[in-house]
Amino acid sequence: MNLQLNDVRQQLLDSLSRLLGREYSFELRQQYVASDRGHSRQVWDALAELGVLGAAIPEAHGGFGGDAVDQMLVSQALGRALALEPYHGSAVMAATAIAAAGSEAQKNRLLPRVAEGELQLGWAHDEAQPGCVATQAAAGRDGWHLFGTKPCVLHGAAGDYLVVTACVPQDGVRLFLVDARGAGVLRDGYRLIDGTPAADVRLDGAQAEPLEGGAGDVLRRVLDTGISAACAEMVGAMEGAYALTVEYLKTRRQFGRLIGANQALQHRAVDMLVALEQSRSLSLSLALALAGRNDLAGGEAQAHAAKAYIGQAARQLTQEAIQMHGGIGMTEEYAVGHYLRRVLVLDQLHGDTQYHLGCLERRVPQ
Repeated sequence: MNLQLNDVRQQLLDSLSRLLGREYSFELRQQYVASDRGHSRQVWDALAELGVLGAAIPEAHGGFGGDAVDQMLVSQALGRALALEPYHGSAVMAATAIAAAGSEAQKNRLLPRVAEGELQLGWAHDEAQPGCVATQAAAGRDGWHLFGTKPCVLHGAAGDYLVVTACVPQDGVRLFLVDARGAGVLRDGYRLIDGTPAADVRLDGAQAEPLEGGAGDVLRRVLDTGISAACAEMVGAMEGAYALTVEYLKTRRQFGRLIGANQALQHRAVDMLVALEQSRSLSLSLALALAGRNDLAGGEAQAHAAKAYIGQAARQLTQEAIQMHGGIGMTEEYAVGHYLRRVLVLDQLHGDTQYHLGCLERRVPQ
């Protein structure tokens, strides 16, 4: 499946590719991993200047009015570069939730600053038991307060505000905005296996500001959008690992000949390409469905199917890439192994392969 890009989108992607090619070499990425921030503030500011951070934010609130397809294209490019920037939690998840459920005052106060890179948001939804929101919201005389723990919030230790899901008695799950530096917010930061900063966030009576919109359909839409972006980033990681493998097959000599001349390795490379193309098509189809730009209804079932297939395919492809590189593929100083680490993190994001297969199974009439 191919996507025809208009001039504006093509120029944005070209500029983004040049930026990442210049500022996200593997050596520079390793420097970002080792830094206290865990990503590059210079790159973050450059992404804002290009318009990447506001690509899917409505024009009325300082963005460019794009949709899930724009987020897919950006996420794919970031995945290819093994980027560590907090794009997913801030510009995809939290910004989408505010744009969909926030009041006009909340949108005007927050979204332009997100698009400009001035404000970093975090998305705090997942909990110890997948699919269950145990964090509680209680209304008091001075407003709402939240109680609970949100594990593994991406870039959660550095966010200015958190968009949090919490359960309201007799009202179900709702979305709240929390000042991450306010009283009652405790953040325990650490790094994931790919170097991405994350934090466990404990809410002990933290004051919260409710978003206006009900969380039911809005939450499902935000989660599907996040799944789409995670799938796209895995596709980008697959592209990067595949490109490294093909280049290695073309240049590595053993026993006086190129290893790429080995027919068995050629067949394995073709299998990798097939998995990549199928994943790319599923990712694009999901983004188009969420953007309402094809005839496929909804997005929830497609989101489950895409995440289940792409998560499995991405793990297999990146593992195969390491095997075909041999010993060098296992070293810390070579990029191919880091693509597998990134894929493992993305596979867990918004539910792993087994979780989404279970969701699909429950949708089948018994």
